[in-house]
Amino acid sequence: MEVSLREILSNPECVAVGQCGLDYTKKFSEPAEQKEVLNKQLKIAAELKMPILICEREAHEDLIEILKNNIHNLPEIIIHSFCGKISELSTYLSFGCYIGLTGSIWKDKSEDGLKKILEDQMIPLDRLLIESDSPYMYPNTRASHIPASIKETLTEKSLSFLHRYCTFQRNEPCSLPVTVELIAAHYKTKPDEVALQTTFCAMKLFGLN
Repeated sequence: MEVSLREILSNPECVAVGQCGLDYTKKFSEPAEQKEVLNKQLKIAAELKMPILICEREAHEDLIEILKNNIHNLPEIIIHSFCGKISELSTYLSFGCYIGLTGSIWKDKSEDGLKKILEDQMIPLDRLLIESDSPYMYPNTRASHIPASIKETLTEKSLSFLHRYCTFQRNEPCSLPVTVELIAAHYKTKPDEVALQTTFCAMKLFGLN
């Protein structure tokens, strides 16, 4: 498997390692096996000087332990589709991780999660990436818990792309503008500013020209 992975990563069109990570919710494999594989993937990414996309589900403490054990040889890390708590965000940022947000930010109702994180602008824009995670994480802009003041900031153009192409709530990359507009509304800035900053982050991180 490692030989195959290295062969794929040698392709100039490949700009990152992943999606990798720890997912304890679906019983794909035992935690010990997942941790062993992730450790190897981290080492390969560091050796090749490539960023790595890490997805974590109900495995925060184990992931942090792995990052600590590799602290002197960590590649650039993107926490893919972050859905965690404030304390978890703070820990990831302390490791210099980039935070990927998806349409899941439209679903959060908790007082210690994405809703509060966005309200308090806790993710620096130079550490933020926008993801679709399609066909999952559909941004439900009609959700009743979203304040009217936020919904009013959404543009007709972005909504038309969402409703025209994301049929039956199957997510597509064309949904990214409404996610950007939601973030911009919370950060009290223009969507173009969020789009510019996050695009620059992606280009720098993935070595895109």
